Amino acid sequence: MEDKEKILAQSMDELTKTLASVKDRELLRDFLKALLTPQEYNAVASRWALVRLLDQGLTQRKISEALGLSLCKITRGSREMKKDDSPFQKMIDICKGL
Repeated sequence: MEDKEKILAQSMDELTKTLASVKDRELLRDFLKALLTPQEYNAVASRWALVRLLDQGLTQRKISEALGLSLCKITRGSREMKKDDSPFQKMIDICKGL
């Protein structure tokens, strides 16, 4: 049997390829709700909200108050956005183009 890391990497590659090909937003939302627990679903939504709010220029304290997230989580998001070739920033740019 293949090792766990290889199986998980292949599964993630397959999943991201499939998600990238789906044009039906309702199907994607329903899929994520079925795949993730309610806590995981809300965590993903919170993380996306925090990077969007950082991009809009809100302070970390305001984001913490608005979303109930720790400053540590927000700082991590901020650091990720500041990296060269940031995947967060690339996704925000895609979102802005929609």
